[in-house]
Amino acid sequence: MPGVLTTDHPAWIETQAGAHVRAVRTASGVWALSWDVEGPHVTCVQGAENMKPLFVTTNPSCLPDSVPAQLKAGLDGLGPTRRLANPWLWDAVTTAILRQVVRAGQARKLYRAWCGAYGTTLESPTGELSLAPTATRVLALDDKQFADVGAKFHRSALRAAATHYERHQAHWQRMNPRELVAALTSVPRIGPWTAAAAAADYTGDFSIYPHDDLAVRTWAAQIAPAHAWPGKKDKSFGPMWTAMAGLERTALHTLTLSTLTWGSHAR
Repeated sequence: MPGVLTTDHPAWIETQAGAHVRAVRTASGVWALSWDVEGPHVTCVQGAENMKPLFVTTNPSCLPDSVPAQLKAGLDGLGPTRRLANPWLWDAVTTAILRQVVRAGQARKLYRAWCGAYGTTLESPTGELSLAPTATRVLALDDKQFADVGAKFHRSALRAAATHYERHQAHWQRMNPRELVAALTSVPRIGPWTAAAAAADYTGDFSIYPHDDLAVRTWAAQIAPAHAWPGKKDKSFGPMWTAMAGLERTALHTLTLSTLTWGSHAR
């Protein structure tokens, strides 16, 4: 069995046949990805095949006993999950910025409109797929172009991020996950949540994800409704969540990513 695909990233599109498709850019080229009952299919459609996209496998059966029994049982039901580690840091940053303030469904529509309007559209075995506009392209957009796709609120953050990305991308790409979070937080209009979400997407390490995120809280409460979860405005959720995982970063990664995967399929 290929496992369960994590489809939290808004680039994943579900086809009428039930497969999921997406385009990604790596350092060597552009790839069309599809995932069906047989698992992943990866095709290079532009450039060279030197740098192939990679999927991170996570198994919730390895979670420690400190995780509440109902939550652990719900995640165990998923079986092994697989998530693409976003190979393009700029896309990860863009995606996290477009998720600021808006709900997940709205952010998904905004991301796709943004890519369709100003990004690169390519033909693939599954039809047309779009990539995010490059940092250079973003810096060339005028105010009206941001507003036309609903990204007026995100305009200053995207411009600041594009400016810093063009200066520092080579250095950022060599950083470990925690260093990358700190570096991204130094960019104007990128706070700790956005930086952590972008770094987790890019590195595939969800031990650094913002664990008090609304999505994590929502899905955890649905998986284990009998557990005494903190209220929406209670800031104790994050410490509680990390304590459940114990001292192992791998366990925190597994707990967080498996919960987000569960939510993607529940939705």
